[in-house]
Amino acid sequence: MESKRFLGVIQVRPGLCAAYLSAILLSAILLSGQAWAAPSILVHGHRGCRGVRPENTLAAFQEALDAGVDVLELDMSVTRDGVVVVSHDKEIDPAICLAPGGKPADKVPIRSLTFLEVQAYDCGSLKNPRFPRQVPVPGERIPRLAEVFQLVKDSTAPAARTVEFNIETKIVPGEPDLSPSPAEFARLVVAVVREYGLESRVMVQSFDRRTLAEVAKLDRRIRRSMLISDNLPDLVAVAKAQKVAVISPDALWLTKADVDALHGIGVQVAPWTVNDETGWAALIGAGVDAIITDYPQDLLAYLKKRGLR
Repeated sequence: MESKRFLGVIQVRPGLCAAYLSAILLSAILLSGQAWAAPSILVHGHRGCRGVRPENTLAAFQEALDAGVDVLELDMSVTRDGVVVVSHDKEIDPAICLAPGGKPADKVPIRSLTFLEVQAYDCGSLKNPRFPRQVPVPGERIPRLAEVFQLVKDSTAPAARTVEFNIETKIVPGEPDLSPSPAEFARLVVAVVREYGLESRVMVQSFDRRTLAEVAKLDRRIRRSMLISDNLPDLVAVAKAQKVAVISPDALWLTKADVDALHGIGVQVAPWTVNDETGWAALIGAGVDAIITDYPQDLLAYLKKRGLR
């Protein structure tokens, strides 16, 4: 997240002309060695850009990069042979994936499949009915986390040079058969992040505090974000207890007082998942640091219109 910089107060004699004052201000900026940085809100492309491309696919991530997104948000599961793959659901989702041969898919736990078996599913041909603007990309597969990192490494999109990654461990304590242990999950994820040298550009997010704690043990350079669902806990207490850099709440349950309190202890706020101008305006008013959206292109255009980019 970029910091905000402010000019100091300059004493001006009465009658000093505007042009001379402007010159003094400009000189102060140049002598400080720092350019003025306007406040900005980071745009997280939710599952890439789910509103216009099949979610969590390489096509969605490339589309988000081309739009100029600041952060790629994605979800992770682990196959039977220990490969970290990008999927929101811990099971193959029949609503968005076709089985081998183009047949309707059943709900099959990803944890029960090898990576090659997961690759046999087509997760780009079916249009998600919740998103009328979504364009199918037939043949898109569930990618490895490493493939997403490689896509960004190879991309010529300007955003690829600085884009960050907000990656979620999909794990639930009451469903131990659908994911590895928290320690193993963290170990596998951190290994891929280190392989690509992205420790400073990755944050791991989760509703499960255990995986965040395990990531912290392995590499303190990787930021951690606590996801909060549809409730209203004491967010400052949560942030302090979990020692996280970011709190990521359901936007409907976020107040400006929460944002101010979290900023007071140096914690950033990245609510999810907001897709309309009314919601964006409310979050801007609350002073959030980032917004997670299915339509990053639209949010970027809206921020530009508001003079916030």
